[in-house]
Amino acid sequence: MKIQEGEYKMIRQEKNLQIVIIISTFGGLLFGYDTGVINGALGAMSAPDQLNLNSFQQGLVVAILQLGATIGALGIGQVTDIYGRKKTIMILSILFFIASLCCVLSPNVNFMLAGRFALGIAVGGVSVTVPTYLAEISPTKKRGKVVTRNEFMIVSGQLLAFVFNAIIAISMGDSGHVWRYMLSLAVIPAIVLGLGMIKMPESPRWLISKGKIEEGANVLSKIRTSQEAKEEIEILKKAITEEANIKKMTIKDLKLAWVRRLLMIGIGMAFINQFTGVNSIMFYGTEILKTSGFTTNAAFLGNVANGVIAVIAMITSIMMMDRFGRRPMILTGLAGISVVLIGIGIISNTMQDSDMLPYFILGLTVLYLAFFQGLIGPVNWLIISEIFPLRLRGLSMGIVVMILWLSSFVVALLFPILLEYIGMSNTFFTFALLSILSFVFVYCFVPETRGHSLEELEYFFMYKYGK
Repeated sequence: MKIQEGEYKMIRQEKNLQIVIIISTFGGLLFGYDTGVINGALGAMSAPDQLNLNSFQQGLVVAILQLGATIGALGIGQVTDIYGRKKTIMILSILFFIASLCCVLSPNVNFMLAGRFALGIAVGGVSVTVPTYLAEISPTKKRGKVVTRNEFMIVSGQLLAFVFNAIIAISMGDSGHVWRYMLSLAVIPAIVLGLGMIKMPESPRWLISKGKIEEGANVLSKIRTSQEAKEEIEILKKAITEEANIKKMTIKDLKLAWVRRLLMIGIGMAFINQFTGVNSIMFYGTEILKTSGFTTNAAFLGNVANGVIAVIAMITSIMMMDRFGRRPMILTGLAGISVVLIGIGIISNTMQDSDMLPYFILGLTVLYLAFFQGLIGPVNWLIISEIFPLRLRGLSMGIVVMILWLSSFVVALLFPILLEYIGMSNTFFTFALLSILSFVFVYCFVPETRGHSLEELEYFFMYKYGK
């Protein structure tokens, strides 16, 4: 009877953990949906009888979310430390809801920009808070898989946006307000996240760090066995004490050559993640396909293929990460997208009058996303998370995340302008050149991090580049 009771308790604890993961990763779903939905909504909202956007305003409507995300990602740390992970996610869900309604009801471009900026703050906030919450609520042996569930939900959110955009465009294409229906669906996961988090536990690590040992133990007892809970409480108390005694990085540390080298690698990887062109497809995929010759409905359906391959490639990447080195994966990916981008540039220039042009462009964008989402994107983030020792991580990651979002802002803002003034061919040749330079950068400067501890990497850089 005791064995059966023990097994039942373990099943219930695992079920509780899975519920927490499912509810909290709706933050990742919102991240994906709100960054992906503009892909299909932009064309309709730009019409003269709607918001009447020119190419600069189109870029700004897309890009201002990234600017808001920069502020949200950098400023959310203090909020989570004061109010806790759970309350912060609930606050962000309310911001998602209000900002989404603001976008849906926008009477003019300025109102839309305000709504998109607020959405960006929420997106930046969940991009930091949800992975932190998941990492702190998960058992150590499951932490990697649990945190990657959030990455999966982000690309799934983008896919859902592409699918709903296609359904709404095809079924309601005659309505000038079709873009409002696309944007309105974002309020549903915002409501699920906000209401769902009410019954979710607070992070036990945060509770214990605030001296609330009993509350932390109570949370752990619901998602761990009693023995695991006791052991984890002691580990957390020790880790929190040790972290408090660690000398944090300051600007003065930039005088050290090896610290500058690490920061250069982190910033370089942030540039690679954006300036190789992935968000030109994820944000403007429908417009690219229409420009190449597809009808509006065909472009929406083709863009769904981009979303599907992104999800499949992400799953494949997660399975490959522990089997292959980081460098071989990212170098192969960069070589692959360089060839694809050159192909898009050549074909869009030489086949302008061909009926086959849009099909070639769709095939190449799908191939591009297979390379990027399967070999570059997730691995890039993994390298960034692995190269910084604990005492350097706070400030260094803050700088890298800021560069990442600002780079995304620049790409999102300039892409429609580049399309208008230099054309699709030259725009993708530019991305190809940047991808080739990225390959050279990784080959020359980025070390293999797989199988090496943070301490080993720290000693390697200190020895090679000096103190």
